[in-house]
Amino acid sequence: MPSLLEYLSYNCNFMGILAGPLCSYKDYITFIEGRSYQLQQSEANGKEDTKYEQTDPSPNLSIVGAQSGVNSQTLISVFIAVAQKLLICGLSLLFHMTITKTLPVEYNIDDNFRATASWPVRFFYLYVSLMAARPKYYFAWTLADAINNAAGFGFRGYDKNGVTRWDLISNLRIQQIEFSTSFKMFLDNWNIQTALWLKRVCYERATFSPTIQTFILSAIWHGVYPGYYLTFLTGVLMTLAARAVRNNIRHYFVESPAVKLCYDIITWMATQVAISYTVVPFVLLSVKPSFTFYSSCYFCLHVASILVLLVFPLKRTQKGSKKHESIQPVWSKKLEEENLLQKNSYSTTNNSCSQKQEITCRYQALKQ
Repeated sequence: MPSLLEYLSYNCNFMGILAGPLCSYKDYITFIEGRSYQLQQSEANGKEDTKYEQTDPSPNLSIVGAQSGVNSQTLISVFIAVAQKLLICGLSLLFHMTITKTLPVEYNIDDNFRATASWPVRFFYLYVSLMAARPKYYFAWTLADAINNAAGFGFRGYDKNGVTRWDLISNLRIQQIEFSTSFKMFLDNWNIQTALWLKRVCYERATFSPTIQTFILSAIWHGVYPGYYLTFLTGVLMTLAARAVRNNIRHYFVESPAVKLCYDIITWMATQVAISYTVVPFVLLSVKPSFTFYSSCYFCLHVASILVLLVFPLKRTQKGSKKHESIQPVWSKKLEEENLLQKNSYSTTNNSCSQKQEITCRYQALKQ
């Protein structure tokens, strides 16, 4: 349980004053106490990596007077990480101030455009306009990440080449977003820290329909605009349908590299259109323009998702039953272990001293 000072520090620290990003208390307090690098070492494959044994990079090293070699490396790694993210911020802001304004999302519901444009043109503009709406999020989240890195927070450890990684609390991965070939891949790389929070507090705790419950909680978390709820309810259908298609069809197209490439291109196009179709209400916010857009498309992807779930219901049921079956042996094994412990409790008590000595010997042998 954190103290009052630690609690207020976690909630009110200056690094997250703009747009977060959200971080766990565990990551924050290990950073404050200077234990970040040691923690990364101990969690990596259960053993320490002594090849790149250095202190946790932090700009504060220049103040406290650390060794000159480590200090210069620290400042360089921080500078490079922050400079790269500020460059992304600048490009995102430039894109938003120029191209985004020429491709408004509202044009998707323009009467003249809907009456004259063909279906391929409409879907192409849908994709382009929603892609142009993303740089403002890239700007805000990347700037927030850069601020944390400038303060020394966000260090994740070292890669296999010894290069520092500053993506512990990064909120998005732009390349994976723009080239995602599945709905899940997009969601896994968009608003990452909030998605991890939703996974911890809802998805992993839900006793039934975790996907539906998580999307509903996400809509409530975002606010009260009706467009949020339309987007996340549509997202439930899209996610379940995409999961069903991927589980039932994908394995037929991964044998040959050429076939897999074609499959990836098709799924990339389908994913980008589905994402754009889903998030239109999130941008339009109101009910009337959102339903105007969906009705102009005849709710085509809603209908397609429902048909997919009707055609491929067996895969989800089998997955759920397998999960249930896998849980049963675990609990039975735990019960057997508890019974065994109860039976041997008397002998364990009598031989506690000898067992402690044996454990000590084993531990020393393992260390050797």
